Amino acid sequence: MHPRMPSDRHDPRNEADTDIETDKDTERLNMLQEHTLDQLRALRLDGMVAALNDAATHIAQAPLTFEQRLALLVQREVDWRDGKRLQRLLKAARLKVSSACLEDIDWRSSRGLSREVIASLAGGDWLRHGHNVLITGATGCGKTWLACALGQQAARLGFSVLYARAPRLLEELHVAHGDGSFGKRLAQLARLDLLILDDFAIAPIAAHERRDLLELLDDRVGTRSTLITSQLPVTAWHAWLDEPTLADAILDRIVHGSHKLALKGDSMRKQARS
Repeated sequence: MHPRMPSDRHDPRNEADTDIETDKDTERLNMLQEHTLDQLRALRLDGMVAALNDAATHIAQAPLTFEQRLALLVQREVDWRDGKRLQRLLKAARLKVSSACLEDIDWRSSRGLSREVIASLAGGDWLRHGHNVLITGATGCGKTWLACALGQQAARLGFSVLYARAPRLLEELHVAHGDGSFGKRLAQLARLDLLILDDFAIAPIAAHERRDLLELLDDRVGTRSTLITSQLPVTAWHAWLDEPTLADAILDRIVHGSHKLALKGDSMRKQARS
């Protein structure tokens, strides 16, 4: 009798055992990953959680070393936090034109805008040094839009911003005298890195508004920046304030060391409608 030769066929039982072990390994890996994600959520590392859940990130990380993969996850967390901070800053800023950004500026020569000046302002040094920006020009020439674009850029750089129409803010401060919250409101405004006062000098100013304006600006001079837009040229503000002593004090806090932008040209609103 010839000896029995081993069969070339695979034993189905061995294949089944291998499949079961593979399934168990996959299940253990999934449980470990879910536990890791829960721990990252508990630590509020939401950027890392998003990166680990991102299939594209997994594919990109495949050939990377452990250190490279860790660096990528940390960068995703930093980007996530920067994005969330920007969202908070822009929401708090209440910009009238939330879509305005410096990248979309209309550079027509007739507007009188200097690329060099805007590029300098975009860098944010004026904010770091507590300087002011004064934007003047006729109605509809884009003062509010430009102010909001500079406000958005300030938020991108991590500065706190608030947009307000000057008449409405002065009215708010007047009401705050009555309910006893004036000091608290002034303190809140003093902490803002950038306060945008739109429509400055658009209507006659009352005596109590002059005093409140001085208080508001005095808390910010030299340490925080104020951006003002007005239809009146800066040279006419002293007469508008209509009280020489207070006018001198207010303008000294606004104008000294400020960046002045005098916009020219026809109304942008009329051009948009035509």
